[in-house]
Amino acid sequence: MKFTQNREAVEKLPVDFLGFIFYPKSKRFVGENTEPGLFHSAKTKVAVFVNENAFEILGLAKNLGFDYVQLHGKENSKTCQLLRKQGLKVIKAFNLNEDFDFSSLNAYEKSVDYFLFDTKSDLPGGSGKKFNWEILEKYQGNVPFFLSGGIGPDDAEAIRKLEHPQFLGIDLNSGFEDEPGVKNIEKLEKFITNITM
Repeated sequence: MKFTQNREAVEKLPVDFLGFIFYPKSKRFVGENTEPGLFHSAKTKVAVFVNENAFEILGLAKNLGFDYVQLHGKENSKTCQLLRKQGLKVIKAFNLNEDFDFSSLNAYEKSVDYFLFDTKSDLPGGSGKKFNWEILEKYQGNVPFFLSGGIGPDDAEAIRKLEHPQFLGIDLNSGFEDEPGVKNIEKLEKFITNITM
């Protein structure tokens, strides 16, 4: 979320989390001077970072009332553990392709609340493309995960068929936007209806 009015419209839908990006290089960066009221939401708010200093994350999350942080960089398990010890819930993102080594997640098992599986790309912050979801069958861990990466309005049926025991939810972004940071309410509403049929 980037704009207050759009955030207010989205949170009227049956969504559980609202993401706010604090990575200056992202097209969805909330900005140095955010719109008034942007973070005044009763929904669960997730602050998204890439390779940010842990103490910067803590300060910002506490000051703005975030309970969740989503880490999209090379943050190690010790950083995740530090944030959790300070009361934050941690979602750690990993970029998947056919060569991804799921054993690399073992170090994070006790230091994060959730994983987010995205498509591998050269730049952090998502590529807008899907990875081969069959790769998920190789994940045997105990940490629940969100599915991300290029999910669009036509994917509802395929997502309904996913039966992985740790599959928790989906991250909807570029496939439901009119422009970076502006969600299309009609597309979201229709998709949510289709996926919960």
